[in-house]
Amino acid sequence: MLSLSVGPFAMSLERLLLLIALIAALTVGGLLGRRHRISLESAITQMLLWGVIGARIGFVLLYLEDYLAQPISIIDIRDGGFSLVAGLIAVAAVGAFHGWRNQAIRRPWGAAVVTGALTWTFTAGAIHLMQMSQPTLPDLAFATMEDEVRPLTSFAGRPVVVNLWATWCPPCRREMPVLASAQQRETDIEFIFVNQGESIEAVQGYLEEEQLQLRNVLLDTHMQLSQHLGVRGMPTTLFFDAQGNLVNTHLGELSTATLKRGLEHF
Repeated sequence: MLSLSVGPFAMSLERLLLLIALIAALTVGGLLGRRHRISLESAITQMLLWGVIGARIGFVLLYLEDYLAQPISIIDIRDGGFSLVAGLIAVAAVGAFHGWRNQAIRRPWGAAVVTGALTWTFTAGAIHLMQMSQPTLPDLAFATMEDEVRPLTSFAGRPVVVNLWATWCPPCRREMPVLASAQQRETDIEFIFVNQGESIEAVQGYLEEEQLQLRNVLLDTHMQLSQHLGVRGMPTTLFFDAQGNLVNTHLGELSTATLKRGLEHF
């Protein structure tokens, strides 16, 4: 399973693990804070806020050229562009600052941080063990826009980017020009666009309306690929190496920068 969904909301396993770790840290910090009659809410709120800001700034700096091409995209966090290392550094700096200012919070604060770190380590480790045999490029075949049938495995032998999308999905539509441009530019990588659950007429109409020239558009009318890989939200982009092994996933809208990060796994 690559993602989970609750109603209309979908979340990648990576973000779910971070959320679980944060909840554990908040719980322990709150309980110890009450025992010592110390309020940690303000410190924890600042930790969370600056962690997110730091993670975003760190990622933008890594791909500054791409973001400067469209400066407004710097604040558009829908592309999921965050640096975990930069976020952790920001969190540690906020924690150190509060601990320096108020010695009384050091013990409950430290316990909260350790709890969060251990929770993330153990849950991430368990998920890693469960996924040690990562999915490979599925042996499934789908209809092309030319009314032929082509198996996904026929693209093996070079890196493959598989995008699961639908015409009714706003983030799918927003990211499509980015993927179309990359397909034209990255000629040594196969980009495959597997439409989920729609007819050839709907897909053709969308491509003509948006004037998109895409190769390798496949029609998964019964959403077999989503079910096979455990994908619960769209758009989802999967990165397979030349041997057909899954090396990275991205749930949600891609920007030029986040797509570049995904391609760096090849």
